[in-house]
Amino acid sequence: MNFQKLLVPVGAVVLLGLSWHQYGWGGVAFAGGAIVMFLLMHFNRTMQVLKRAADRPIGTVASSVMLNAKLKPGVTLMHVIAMTRALGEQRSPENEQPELYRWTDAGGSYVDAVFNGGKLQSWTLTRPETPADEETPAA
Repeated sequence: MNFQKLLVPVGAVVLLGLSWHQYGWGGVAFAGGAIVMFLLMHFNRTMQVLKRAADRPIGTVASSVMLNAKLKPGVTLMHVIAMTRALGEQRSPENEQPELYRWTDAGGSYVDAVFNGGKLQSWTLTRPETPADEETPAA
């Protein structure tokens, strides 16, 4: 089981309990307001990221090479969507772990990212093959 998902709700309950113990109902109101503000800030960030991503085609990115350089293991899918400002093209079957997403640039290069449990596990950059320049004889 993923205990990180329980950390925020348990922390909120502990904060409410401590604030009630120290300051009574005024403390509970203050701590409750802080918790609601925290949740609203995260909801607002999520909506902004998705709003920006809605304006671009699915699976596109300005530069696959720059995306490859910026990726780090363990970042969330939402963080990658915020970096690319586009939803990734899902390449794996729906609702199956791990998930594979692809972002492609105008030059044909693409980055395949593997997410396990919503966190980036690995990624690969693939560049299109360019035909070898044939040497022309000097005149």
